[in-house]
Amino acid sequence: MEAYLLAILITALVYVLLTLGLNFQYGFTGLINFGYVGFFALGAYASAICTARLGWPAWSGFALGMVVPFLLAWPLGRVALRLRDDYLAIVTLGFSEIVRLVIINEKTLTNGGQGIAGVPKLFGGDGGGLTGDLWLATALLGACLLVAGVIRGIVRSPYGRLIQAIRDDETALLALGKNPARFKTQVLMLGGGIAGLAGSFYAHYVGYVTPDQFLPIITFQVWMAMIMGGVGRLRGAVAGAFLLLVVLEGSRAVRDLFPGIPEVAMSSVRLAVIGVALILFIRFRPQGLWGAPRD
Repeated sequence: MEAYLLAILITALVYVLLTLGLNFQYGFTGLINFGYVGFFALGAYASAICTARLGWPAWSGFALGMVVPFLLAWPLGRVALRLRDDYLAIVTLGFSEIVRLVIINEKTLTNGGQGIAGVPKLFGGDGGGLTGDLWLATALLGACLLVAGVIRGIVRSPYGRLIQAIRDDETALLALGKNPARFKTQVLMLGGGIAGLAGSFYAHYVGYVTPDQFLPIITFQVWMAMIMGGVGRLRGAVAGAFLLLVVLEGSRAVRDLFPGIPEVAMSSVRLAVIGVALILFIRFRPQGLWGAPRD
């Protein structure tokens, strides 16, 4: 039971990091990123390649796990941010699929569809155990607090007020002689780096990475967490990530309600239950747990 609860906690903290990054992009700047899982995958694979395939120390994997998605977000931003919001969403969704297809086909570096196994645990050697996972959860909590503190400092600074002005009225900002594309590119890069950090932690926790772990459903789960917590609220990102895990894990109990449904079909029933829960949440609490009613 302790191992299960610890696994839920670590997964929730990974989602907290992801939600903080997406909230920075959409909640504070208005960037619709439907390809967020691509940055998550880049961070995970950068760490896995550095540590499991090249034998480099874990810190180098974390460094590359943040730098690679951070840098790859720049050309994406330069191309996509001149487009309207709906086209930006399409381009970022395509970007995540390109990342996944490159991972599948670049067998020399990523081992293709078989993935990379043997990513070392951060604490406690290969075995890790409960103590190692507890230390990993502590490190993840520290990373979440650090990222939340940095984002809080940014959004309260003149720079933060500028990017929030992009979200509220980009035309007014253009009238003041500012270049929104430049600032949106910077936000896209910072958010990508945060997703890469989450990917590095994830790779070192699960011990292996495969392309099937980075499907578009991850992006939409992070969007669910942000919406349920409250868009543009740091506390909402934390609350939403934990609420998402409660919904995902709690839906497993649905299986007991429908004993006649085959196990294969039960995954579809779970998705339907999760979808209904999200619809009800948006219907009765559209501003999220921490959002103001006007949001």
